[in-house]
Amino acid sequence: MNLYRMLCERAEAKRPVRVGLIGAGKFGSMFLSQALRTPGLHLMAVADLDPDRAREALKTTGWPAARYRARSFATARDRGTTFVTDDAEALIAADGLDVVIEATGIPEAGLRYALASFEHGRHVVMVNVEADVLAGPLLAERAAAAGVVYSMAYGDQPALIAEMVDWARACGLDIVAAGKGTLYMPTYHASTPDTVWDHYGISARRARAGGLNAKMFNSFLDGSKSAIEMAAVANATGLTPGPDGLAFPPCPVDKLARTLIPAKDGGCLHHKGQVEVVSSRGRKGQDLEGNLRWGVYVVFEAHSEYVKNCFRDYGMVTDRSGRYSALWRPYHLIGLELGVSIASAALRGEPTGRPDGFRADVVATAKRDLKAGETLDGEGGFCVWGRLMPAADSLAVGGLPIGLAGGVTLTRDIPAGTVLRQADVELDDSLEAVRLRREMEARFGGKRRAARRMRRDRKT
Repeated sequence: MNLYRMLCERAEAKRPVRVGLIGAGKFGSMFLSQALRTPGLHLMAVADLDPDRAREALKTTGWPAARYRARSFATARDRGTTFVTDDAEALIAADGLDVVIEATGIPEAGLRYALASFEHGRHVVMVNVEADVLAGPLLAERAAAAGVVYSMAYGDQPALIAEMVDWARACGLDIVAAGKGTLYMPTYHASTPDTVWDHYGISARRARAGGLNAKMFNSFLDGSKSAIEMAAVANATGLTPGPDGLAFPPCPVDKLARTLIPAKDGGCLHHKGQVEVVSSRGRKGQDLEGNLRWGVYVVFEAHSEYVKNCFRDYGMVTDRSGRYSALWRPYHLIGLELGVSIASAALRGEPTGRPDGFRADVVATAKRDLKAGETLDGEGGFCVWGRLMPAADSLAVGGLPIGLAGGVTLTRDIPAGTVLRQADVELDDSLEAVRLRREMEARFGGKRRAARRMRRDRKT
């Protein structure tokens, strides 16, 4: 509650927090719209493979052209302006930078830029949830060793969920479930970039005119993004997925406390302390009144009759027993809220959520019958969707992480609905992303189990 005051103090002292943004897409652009208005924060540089796109994002979000015409990092640093570049590595190395925002959405890039940032003593705010789920626990450990902060991105749902979980635990409440809402139907798992706009109710022509990315939007629809976000929450909070992954129960907000509780108590959960995503749409296709499509929630339990009575006395929504209750936030503002993570990392030395264990994984699952020799196209594409699994189960079968399922060739036929194994594709062990994933599995998944799996994969 003191971040704004701390930012103002930095502004008064003429020592702003200097920030570099990598990736000028939607999330990055939303941050840009607020960065210009935030005291004590200096956007020193923006890096994007297409610098013109970055300049257009700055223009669109209200930046005066004179503010982003710096000709070098040094000029931007000294004059309080912004340098636009296509060289993310140079941005990370620029003298005076405090915080790097990684918003590319590409897992391999996220890992590479995070490690480079640690080497240069930069805090990292990881918007790239795909990279976090691929090897986040290892990144957080590397950041701590370098004396910097590795943080989830406030405004995105995983960090907001982690905050709600932390709030409840700091109040002495027992967490029963936590997660978010989304639009879901079982048939969406088979959705492709060719069919995605039909489900959103817009034409492909309109989507193209609006610059909408079909694969990205499809990853939200086919369940992959929900799985990725819940894996990030599990790895950051200690909560765990159910053995069958996400069930997406249809549930309005006023029924969270009676639905997101253990099955033995009338709910749908496998166990207490579970991550789950609720659907805003019923299985018959009707949108639920009071749904949580854009929001996040936490369900908690009264440990005594006294607390149970307090729930009732203060008008809490509960289950029939009065023991379980819930709080929710109906919306999240994505990049508009990212300044909270930046200020927390730079001024408090604290992340707004970070992974501290490997508890959940997201494994590529065939959308259709796949043939040996096909090249997979990754998250949101035509071939696979991401299924949430307990990390131990993923390790046991040698599951192929969704973050490594792009640009790899199948070595055998895979029936629709089948979880893919790493042994089913040609993985290049020399790639940094593959090496880091292997190291993360060994470090956080149990060295002997990971070693056995790697030996088995080599024999397959």
